[in-house]
Amino acid sequence: MTGLRARQKADRNRRILDAAALLFREVGYDSARIEDIAERAEVSVGTFYNYYENKGDILVATVSMEVEEVLAAGRTIVDNPPSSVEGALQALIDQYYDHSLVYLSKEMWRTAMAISIQQPESPFSKRYTELDRRLCDQVSTLIHKLQIKGLVAPGTDVRAVGEMLFNNLNLMFIEFAKDEAMPLDELKARVARQNRPIASLIAAL
Repeated sequence: MTGLRARQKADRNRRILDAAALLFREVGYDSARIEDIAERAEVSVGTFYNYYENKGDILVATVSMEVEEVLAAGRTIVDNPPSSVEGALQALIDQYYDHSLVYLSKEMWRTAMAISIQQPESPFSKRYTELDRRLCDQVSTLIHKLQIKGLVAPGTDVRAVGEMLFNNLNLMFIEFAKDEAMPLDELKARVARQNRPIASLIAAL
């Protein structure tokens, strides 16, 4: 019975998340009402509040769901990376970007970013920062893995390089989220071009 209840709870939570993500896309975060999210998820408003206190909570849960899936997909690349520094970086970063709009629209990302900046001590902001840290760690882990394979020059500060690469891909994603007209392929091409000289600099001779 405990297992069944856990599955039912997880199913309700996923329905709420999916309903909220769709409604946020359709009407915008500010216009979305909790009553409408609950109706779409086929749960009562009271049940919604058993899971989330407000829309901000469900937005960070959606961000978390997005990033957790990105991290899981990224682990596959880190475990078995392409055989060049440039190729490995592009594979990982493209994976991040390709998944970035599965659950969240650009408008939703802008809202999440704004909340994290405006309320730096809130649980939302701390969770958002923690997710960014894990993504940064994964980029650094990829560089370290390439160094072990002999593809990155010995003595390279893999943590510093990983942080630099992540900071740039994150900044470029912010610019992408701000520009509704920018296509995803343009973002990926611009970051790939920026990473090319870095990959050449750290590659083993």
